[in-house]
Parts: sequence; structure tokens; C-alpha cells
Amino acid sequence: MGGYAVPSREDDPVHTVRTIGRICQIILELREEYVQRPRPEILAQIDQRLEDLLAQQEQLRARMAASSQRPEE
Repeated sequence: MGGYAVPSREDDPVHTVRTIGRICQIILELREEYVQRPRPEILAQIDQRLEDLLAQQEQLRARMAASSQRPEE
């Protein structure tokens, strides 16, 4: 069945990992766009996505720490 995903907890690191993947995909698309038409606006967008990645790194670290302290189910 297409589109089916196993439910996970809201604080599960998988949500952060998926977001990181989406941001990386956006950066790759921006790279291609910049190579074709170098513009300062595209560089600014790439910079913003890198900031977004740093925020996701912090969130991932927090979720990793929280999941390691949670008793195994």
C-alpha cells in the first residue's frame, strides 16, 4: 500500500532525520539552480538552509539524548 508509514512517537529522531533529508534535497536543488543562473538570492537561500540544518542538528542531538535516557520498551 503506497504512502503507508509506521506510526512513531512525536519525539522520535526519525522525524528530525526526515526533515534533514528534505533540507538536503532543497540544498541540492538550489545548487543546480545556482550553477545554471548564479544569483545572490540563491546564495542567500542556500545560507538559510544551512542555518536550518544547524537547528536540526541541535534537535537531533536533543532527541538522541532523550531516547538514550528512556527505558527500552
